[in-house]
Amino acid sequence: MFFKQILLAVIGASAGLIVSAGVFTVLISVGLIPRFAGKMHVARKIFALEEMVVFGTLAGGFCSIFSDWGMIGEYVRKHQVFGAEATDGVWDLSAMIFLIIFGLFAGIFVGCLALAIAEMLDTIPIFSRRIGFRHGLGIAILAVALGKLVGSLIYFTQQVYLYGG
Repeated sequence: MFFKQILLAVIGASAGLIVSAGVFTVLISVGLIPRFAGKMHVARKIFALEEMVVFGTLAGGFCSIFSDWGMIGEYVRKHQVFGAEATDGVWDLSAMIFLIIFGLFAGIFVGCLALAIAEMLDTIPIFSRRIGFRHGLGIAILAVALGKLVGSLIYFTQQVYLYGG
């Protein structure tokens, strides 16, 4: 039984290392971090940006694997950190603000990654030539982004994720 647990731990750690190496390979191959550094005019601090990406990946993995350690809200509510009356309201408001900020940055990152991959593969110019786009490609991309935004808002405000359809 002990050796089975050891074997499962080694297989799990190896699979995690392979997946994380694949993610970082994609980020490096599309040049996303140097592009962020160039757009933000912080090329001198590119190593700090790369370290923050690694730290964010490790923190996300840690919170998803050891979910009991990430239950800050349970601790705050149990110990009434902000007082008996205000704890739930303060925690709900701060959690909502955190989720909005996290969602904004996660969406920006995923959108930039998708556009970097599309640019690397030259899909946008090929697409525009194939369908005869001469003008208005920026408007088409904006329309797609707004459609994704509206779809996401409907998905989350109507709680479609609870019903699966």
